[in-house]
Amino acid sequence: MDRNGIFAGDDPFAIARAWLAEAEPQEPNDPNAIALATVDADGMPNARMVLLKEIEADAFVFYTNYGSKKGQEIAASGKAAFVLHWKSLRRQIRVRGLTEREEGPQADEYYASRNLKSRLGAWASRQSEPLVSRTALMAEVAKVTVEQGPIPKRPPFWGGIRIRPLEIEFWADGQFRLHDRFRWTRDGTAAPWQITRLNP
Repeated sequence: MDRNGIFAGDDPFAIARAWLAEAEPQEPNDPNAIALATVDADGMPNARMVLLKEIEADAFVFYTNYGSKKGQEIAASGKAAFVLHWKSLRRQIRVRGLTEREEGPQADEYYASRNLKSRLGAWASRQSEPLVSRTALMAEVAKVTVEQGPIPKRPPFWGGIRIRPLEIEFWADGQFRLHDRFRWTRDGTAAPWQITRLNP
């Protein structure tokens, strides 16, 4: 299989990290933005942009309010998918896999690294629920600022979601729309990867 150049390597997570590092100086905003897809109880899909915070040795991690729509849908299905797309590189990575929560020291450390106002905002926002007005939201921020103080702990309803992929596809633009696509698949999160070249 002619998998060389930007597609070379035996570790898809290393390839993903290399592509992200290449995109970081070229993308004007949020090179780590992913379009995250989930499904509700009726099988109706939802998609939204979130920020990918870590590419681990065997997983991808982002953070959210567990009570949000995406948090609830992920909890119910145990699955999620996303696409990471860079116009500057003309490349994308598609991921589908199984999910688990990250609620330990790793989540605490990331939460503590955030701007104080963002940390307080996580306490104040009942994400995805109806909101009467922005004034009401800011009043809630003021309230939790007094309650939580200058070093707020991570809210129990806020933390990481880890996606352990069963499928990763690397896509790069090709001339005349003859793109290069390589799909990595495995039967379980501990199973070996199988790599297939796909038609454009």
